[in-house]
Amino acid sequence: MEKELKRAIILENYQNPKNRGLLNDNSYESINTNSKSCIDQIDLQIKIEKDIIKDIRFDGEACAICTSSTSIMISNLIGKSVNEALKIIDNFENMINEKEYDKEILNEAVCYDDISKQPNRKNCALLTWVGIKDVLTKKKGK
Repeated sequence: MEKELKRAIILENYQNPKNRGLLNDNSYESINTNSKSCIDQIDLQIKIEKDIIKDIRFDGEACAICTSSTSIMISNLIGKSVNEALKIIDNFENMINEKEYDKEILNEAVCYDDISKQPNRKNCALLTWVGIKDVLTKKKGK
């Protein structure tokens, strides 16, 4: 992916993030994610019905990388089964950590494929993906 396209995807998802705003709805599970190293603090809500992710919402204060990564994550995971979502998340984590991954299933999330060159930004990109993974892993275990 070209550098300019990566920048455009990140900027678009930062300026116009998908599903920003939390709902007062008990059918969603909630999780708070926050970084120990910067301002990133995102509250997430996820709605899962019959093993399918129906919706993910978020709100909070975060940098451009964290906000855009969250928006892209939401686009990638809604409509997926818990197992499909976990596979996508694992591939995203592998990409960020410079391990082998399948870029075909990451869609726009591949715009972060060189973020490892900025180690202090890795956590920004991963923060909400790890938070959602925790919820999905617990769901899978039930």
